[in-house]
Amino acid sequence: MADLETDYLIVGAGAVGLAFADTLIDEDPDCHITFVDKHAKPGGHWNDAYGFVALHQPSGTYGVNSMAFPSEQIDTHGPNKGLFALASGQEVLAYFERLMNMRLLPTGRVAYHRLSEYLGRDDNGVATIRSILNGGETTIVIRRKLVDATFYQTSVPSTHTPNFEVAAGVDLAVPGDLPALWMEPDTLPERYVVLGAGKTAMDTVVWLIQAGVDPDSISWVRPRESWLWNRDYTQPGKQFFEQVMSMQLALLRTAGEAQDGAEWMRKLGEQGYYLRIDESVEPEMFHYATISQGEIDILRQVKDVIRMGRVSALQPGKMVFADSEVSMPASSLFIDCTASAVPFEARQRSGPLFREDEIVLQPLHVPVVTFSAAMAAFIEAHFEDDNEKNLIASPGPLTDTPATFPYAQMISMMNRGAWSQKPEIMAFLARSRLDNGGPVIAELMAENSPRLSILEEFREAAQQHMPDLIRLGMQAKAIHEAD
Repeated sequence: MADLETDYLIVGAGAVGLAFADTLIDEDPDCHITFVDKHAKPGGHWNDAYGFVALHQPSGTYGVNSMAFPSEQIDTHGPNKGLFALASGQEVLAYFERLMNMRLLPTGRVAYHRLSEYLGRDDNGVATIRSILNGGETTIVIRRKLVDATFYQTSVPSTHTPNFEVAAGVDLAVPGDLPALWMEPDTLPERYVVLGAGKTAMDTVVWLIQAGVDPDSISWVRPRESWLWNRDYTQPGKQFFEQVMSMQLALLRTAGEAQDGAEWMRKLGEQGYYLRIDESVEPEMFHYATISQGEIDILRQVKDVIRMGRVSALQPGKMVFADSEVSMPASSLFIDCTASAVPFEARQRSGPLFREDEIVLQPLHVPVVTFSAAMAAFIEAHFEDDNEKNLIASPGPLTDTPATFPYAQMISMMNRGAWSQKPEIMAFLARSRLDNGGPVIAELMAENSPRLSILEEFREAAQQHMPDLIRLGMQAKAIHEAD
């Protein structure tokens, strides 16, 4: 006989699992949910992130549907000035802890097993979880479904194992170590060497410069350049409606002019919707990192950019690459920013979201993962047949390069098109805090606003250019599946 029973056992109490549960609790008032998670607090990888980490999307479109962040105002200073605030890592953790303790657990329909790991299910469908601290095991009957909220397998510097050799005597740090530099003012490094080209590396460079480090004292190993989403065009709220819609229109219209994903992104970059740090180098990477022009201006202050591929070894006084070496001062501090926020091996676990007695949460609108999880919960609560659910909830791919970007864009737009045919889904989107457009459009419709005329432009562009988007998307799909 099992120890406990639940309707949904959610493996992972990070942002994705919490967003799913938050919506399901409201949409299915009879269900019971149990979380099992290895961390001591809800929030997943945010528990392990570096101290100066912050959202790179507006706080107003992150988290869960039922609860706003305490401050979602417009920033009045700094590189994000004029745009909606970005919650710090500490704010995000506090938000998820408040969600669990003041919203979910008080319903009496949610159980939370922290510092525990999921061991699997037996032939009768009974799950076993084990306490990490005492080794005790608990069995749970799952009346409905197991929910896998670990698909993204987010990697952060503090839990990441470097893919390069580090010789004795080399000073290697992770970004989370940097705020403690003030404790040793007499032994500060002569040079700061940032390893990695992703958003963590960008955050680190911005932090170093804003903390007072001379940009000429920074070396930056960037194996690949990246296209970056211009944060100006990802803002929630009515005041940014035309800006957001202009990018959606540009996506469709430029699809008709491009021969492949790289050219498509290049055209969007020419119009300012996508940014890059070095405009003289063609980006080979795209991970949906979002950035402001103000941050770009700071990053461009670093002139010593090393493009020799990935580091294979760090030795006293030098970095070793596959075909070359670069000398560095002996007192250099190497900062490892090479962890991948989303390991692309996760694509091997991709497949349908709804799998009879299991749900594997994946992006439905790339890259907004918490919105996708909330959408999956709504679909689970309101549609009966898994085949029907999967028809309107195709998983979008985790794209790595401009070449595969159109595949994700195609899936996102096709899902959106399917949802537009379901009145109950459209009503949900109109009230969904996590959907960047739904509530704004609903509010403008209630006002009978003439600003809605841009939606007619979008419909016309969609009718004209969806074949172009599908052409690019299918081409990118073949590249993605061949990788």
